[in-house]
Amino acid sequence: MMAAVELSERKHTILRAIIQNYLETGEPVGSRTLSKSTDLKLSSATIRNEMADLEDLGYIFQPHTSAGRIPSDKGYRLYVDMLMQDKEQELEELKSVMLEKTDRVEKVLKQAAKVLAANTNYATLVSSPVNRRNTLKFIQLSQVDARQIVAVIVMSGNVIKNKIIDVGEMLGNETLLKLNMLLNTTLNGMSIEEINLGLIARLKEQAGIHSNVISNVLDAVADIIHVEDDMEIYTSGATNIFKYPELSDKQNAQEILNAFEEKQQLAELVTETLSSEENHGIQVYIGDEAPVKTMRDCSVVTATYDLGDGMKGTIGIIGPKRMDYEHVMKTLKTLQSKLDAINKKDLDED
Repeated sequence: MMAAVELSERKHTILRAIIQNYLETGEPVGSRTLSKSTDLKLSSATIRNEMADLEDLGYIFQPHTSAGRIPSDKGYRLYVDMLMQDKEQELEELKSVMLEKTDRVEKVLKQAAKVLAANTNYATLVSSPVNRRNTLKFIQLSQVDARQIVAVIVMSGNVIKNKIIDVGEMLGNETLLKLNMLLNTTLNGMSIEEINLGLIARLKEQAGIHSNVISNVLDAVADIIHVEDDMEIYTSGATNIFKYPELSDKQNAQEILNAFEEKQQLAELVTETLSSEENHGIQVYIGDEAPVKTMRDCSVVTATYDLGDGMKGTIGIIGPKRMDYEHVMKTLKTLQSKLDAINKKDLDED
């Protein structure tokens, strides 16, 4: 990385252009080719002078007389280092942006649950957005210590997860670079369902002696993509159920309160709602229709909101069977529209 200080920004740009052109065509690259095929906005003479300097510095060479230039090993090394540096910077910027977005979404959803409970006088829940069809965008492996690596996994919706993996050895930069390239060129844009045994076998074969690392990374990806692990559920107004005699006089009231405290059953309700093929509108569950058994004496009304990029969440209202359905559905529809609009407005202002 120290060699990078030798080069001006213009030389960096020209070297990158030479390597990218050579990778695409396999042919030596000349100054006229660069001046025509890139947006360098430099004359052929200026490019020739810069290429001569790059050749003197050992980053490119001329394979034979009258030919253009091709990258040397030193040139490739600098190019790869620049790529990795760019990726790391992009990842750090993405992490920062997503932390800000996550914080804002959490505040919005908590407030939404409170407003909904106050407006309806029923118990309410709002789940955080999750992706039912997660796909991989980027994986970066980095050494943590002599025995461990960290896998930074970026999924659709720009969801970022980190996983520490015990590999039992120091892998080295070259090995990590090759594994990163192997994983990203093969898995980019794929969902967990598409990563089948045949694909895993090919990846492990290409990884050679480091096939165990590939297995561990794919296990980490599978663990991370589970919807339930990512879901947060914000609730409000659980004690409102005591306002209704048909609920407050029964043991079931305590069961409902427990469901709101432990949230596992609420997660099942959300999962059921998001899994439904008809989850774009409002769902109404009356009595025994409710996915959660402890709510068999209640009515449950849910709606799905959509933040884009496959990120969806659930809004829910739990009350007596004699709830004001018209008011509840109107209120849900309004909140659903406002949450849908988050993607188009608040979350993109970064």
